[in-house]
Amino acid sequence: MGRWLLGLMVWWLGANAGFAADSAFTEYQVKALFLMNFTKYVDWPATAFAETNSPISIGVYGENKFGDDLPKAVVSRSVNGRSIMIRQIGSTNDLAKCHILFISSSEQKNLGKILAQTRGLPVLTVGESEQFTEQGGDINFVKKDGKIRLEINLQAAQEAKLQISSKLLSVADVVKGKTN
Repeated sequence: MGRWLLGLMVWWLGANAGFAADSAFTEYQVKALFLMNFTKYVDWPATAFAETNSPISIGVYGENKFGDDLPKAVVSRSVNGRSIMIRQIGSTNDLAKCHILFISSSEQKNLGKILAQTRGLPVLTVGESEQFTEQGGDINFVKKDGKIRLEINLQAAQEAKLQISSKLLSVADVVKGKTN
């Protein structure tokens, strides 16, 4: 599965993202690629956007270990006519301004509070902490055998009125709340 996942990542990456397909990806390059591609495989309700062409906002809350990787992953990209913008979130007052909210492991002690403030909002919460999906987060990055894997809490995403594509669900190691 690892080779298939890498192939999917390279396919998602496309020609202009700034990463060489034959080089090894760092942890945060992989996470940046996933965040960018979540914009393609998650549908938000129309009410999540002020206008039909409003950008998709990816927010980073807590320590930003992406460096230039996340901006490189989204540069000149658009999804369904929407550009993608990155913002550093400095306050819980700004959580609702994101469509995707990456919560850094540096915020582990505040995780319950952060997730409580986003509950019910059309915000895809993505983390990298133990028990992230158990606490109500939507997608968690987990390192397993040196690779980044996904855990998805489908019930939390549905409560936020987000639709996650079956293609994204198929690459997850764990999908919680999935009904057959």
